[in-house]
Amino acid sequence: MQLEDYFNFLAPNDIRLAGSRIGIETILYEYIYRARTPEEIAQTYPSITLEQVYATILYYLHNKETISKYIADWLEYCLKSEREQDENPPAFVVRLRQLKAERGAATQVLNEH
Repeated sequence: MQLEDYFNFLAPNDIRLAGSRIGIETILYEYIYRARTPEEIAQTYPSITLEQVYATILYYLHNKETISKYIADWLEYCLKSEREQDENPPAFVVRLRQLKAERGAATQVLNEH
């Protein structure tokens, strides 16, 4: 089995573990940024095997420059999406915030009396 056989290369910015919907960025974020062991990662994601986790790490180590950019692009996309959602929240989020503010105001009035 070749190392690449562990992955589905769906697009240049979408590499997933074969047989799952988990992207390599998920595994590598846990490994690189959260300093989790391969065993901890495998326990967190029961749909993948320890072997798949090790294969992902090995793939990263063999392609460090390319995969580091892949992860940086993914993190940038996540931050951009988060900012956009904060700036333009869905209608239900706006409504929930209104309800929370109204409830908070009502509680404050009751506490003052």
